[in-house]
Amino acid sequence: MNDAISRLRQQLQQLKAQRDSGALSAQAYEAAKAPLERQLLDQVLDAPAPSPVAPPAPRPSTGLVGLLSVAVLVVAAVGYGFTGAPGTPSAGAPVAGGSGAADADGAGGAGQAGAPNAVDETQFAAMVEKLAQRLKDEPDNAEGWAMLARSYARLGRHADALPAFDKAVALQAGNAGLLADYADTLAVQNNRSLEGRPTQLIAQALALEPDNAKALALAGTAAFNRLDYPGAVRHWERLAQVAPPGSGFAQQLQDGIAEARAMGGMPPGQPIGSAQPARPGAAAPPAASAVAADGTASLRGSVRLSAAVAKLAAPTDTVFVFARAAEGPRMPLAILRYQVKDLPVDFKLDDSQAMSPATRLSAFPQVVISARVSKSGQATPSAGDLTGQSPPVANTARGVRVEISEVVKP
Repeated sequence: MNDAISRLRQQLQQLKAQRDSGALSAQAYEAAKAPLERQLLDQVLDAPAPSPVAPPAPRPSTGLVGLLSVAVLVVAAVGYGFTGAPGTPSAGAPVAGGSGAADADGAGGAGQAGAPNAVDETQFAAMVEKLAQRLKDEPDNAEGWAMLARSYARLGRHADALPAFDKAVALQAGNAGLLADYADTLAVQNNRSLEGRPTQLIAQALALEPDNAKALALAGTAAFNRLDYPGAVRHWERLAQVAPPGSGFAQQLQDGIAEARAMGGMPPGQPIGSAQPARPGAAAPPAASAVAADGTASLRGSVRLSAAVAKLAAPTDTVFVFARAAEGPRMPLAILRYQVKDLPVDFKLDDSQAMSPATRLSAFPQVVISARVSKSGQATPSAGDLTGQSPPVANTARGVRVEISEVVKP
């Protein structure tokens, strides 16, 4: 535990001793104790968690999207604590202080790790409850509501954290770190998904503070999850500019960027937005160029689930249907999302579902259509998923049939 926490605990013990000896009245004791407890709670939230509770740095393909809350990129490596920086809520690594002090379980990790270990967990929880009681008499205490929200989240009490975040954000609408923490905690309640309201909160945070580390991490994660690899690289490369140089976190971040570039067919160092097919020297046929120019390429077909694997899928499992270039970048050119209960389903893929303006369906005359049942709901394939794909077809094909009939092996 850090020196500030030790000093505050000593002061609290001294106060208790003075009360027990009769040197302080009960009323004076309570009046003196309240501000010390508030300072202690503040220090606990700012303190990085001890390194033993932090898991090994994950790679994006398996850990970045699976281990972290909503797949936040290893954003709170040990000791990475500064105002507005992310915690690694999801991975149970240390959290950042101040406006970025997210929960240690924020996006899905070891909720009781971190702050509650810096001070006795029971004591920490008791201080949180006292703060909650105090706020009943101080409904306009913006900092108090923010602290309460983060404290609840750090204890894994996300359902309690959300109303507190609502109060805090209403009182501090311009606090980017608070918005990012809110998005992270809300994602946990949203079945570990950043879609919807969390994404809106992240966008608000970045509009207020474009270099907010946690918001950049979450934005990159959201992009990675929807297979927008250029978007993930763009956010994470910006995050890398504010990461501590030479730190383990910086290296983990580079590993994530490399993974996103590989998934999106983007060579290292290639500027985002200029991604090209793997054979840039090969001229596209005139017909394909015309389609690309007027943006009329669209492809239609259907997806069904084979009876042989149907029993392995739950009705609410996520189904991704996407097109990839037969020859070119691995990044999906267009993608749709369904649930198993929607199958069989007819689909239409066109440029309106493009992941990036540089990689549209109409830019690639031959594509492969894939369909995958994701057991985790994440875009990255994992063992136990169900998959199927078509042979190469024209980007204007009709009647394409895809049968999901194979199980992804470990």
